[in-house]
Amino acid sequence: MQYLAYHFTVKPPQPGSEILVAMIADMGFDSFDYNTEGFTAYITEDEQENVNFQDLIFEEFSYAFTIEKIAKTNWNSEWEKNFEPVVVDNLVCIRAPFHEVNKNVSHEIIIMPKMSFGTGHHQTTQLMCAALFKINFHNSRVLDMGCGTGVLAILAHKLGSNDILAVDIDDWSVENSIENCAVNHAESIVVKKGDIDQVLHEKNFDIIIANINKNILKAHIPSYSLKLNPGGKLLLSGFFVTDVEELIQAASANHLKLESKNAKDEWAIIVLEKI
Repeated sequence: MQYLAYHFTVKPPQPGSEILVAMIADMGFDSFDYNTEGFTAYITEDEQENVNFQDLIFEEFSYAFTIEKIAKTNWNSEWEKNFEPVVVDNLVCIRAPFHEVNKNVSHEIIIMPKMSFGTGHHQTTQLMCAALFKINFHNSRVLDMGCGTGVLAILAHKLGSNDILAVDIDDWSVENSIENCAVNHAESIVVKKGDIDQVLHEKNFDIIIANINKNILKAHIPSYSLKLNPGGKLLLSGFFVTDVEELIQAASANHLKLESKNAKDEWAIIVLEKI
């Protein structure tokens, strides 16, 4: 499989890079690597036909990009050079197998360095991890929608749930999630390929986790509410602070009330309860 690296130069880099990443995330890019001048976005040649920047013109910033072909065999070595452990609130460390054990946290999650979203480096993953520690997972049925690496499903398992379904539309993410579940002794997590339709026939859930993007989350809120038990929790992230009120309104129209919200840089999370 041939991968392409789109090297973006963004002026000014922030918040331009974050906005641009949010806009192109649905085009098939697998992963994003930020730098001081912008970021690099990775995509397979098969997915490149979905890339279209024609309408992406912004008043707040400008951008340019170059394209580089990257062989799949080079991907892990690149990650091993740049992938650093992430510690969230001194509670959980997300690291690769080649990193040393962190004895200063209560939980560790080992993520194999592949091209899946959810290595812990993005603000939304960190917001989600912090929020999960505030929830009681014992005897809870959990859905991780858009699981990426499976990191959030794995943390839910470590926090007490033994009934977890993790779903993603991407083959690579499904493969990586299964591998990461095995590495973290969380083989009870069921990983499936699919979208929201995949879960409509499933038993209802007590907790639903969805770290995707605003448009998909808003479109799926009615389905999330339908599949959530009364009193259940819905955790949403993958959007900007400026999107919070729009999502809260959509949730309110679907029997979901706001329990809490939080933000890190420009990114936000909301925790909702089914009423």
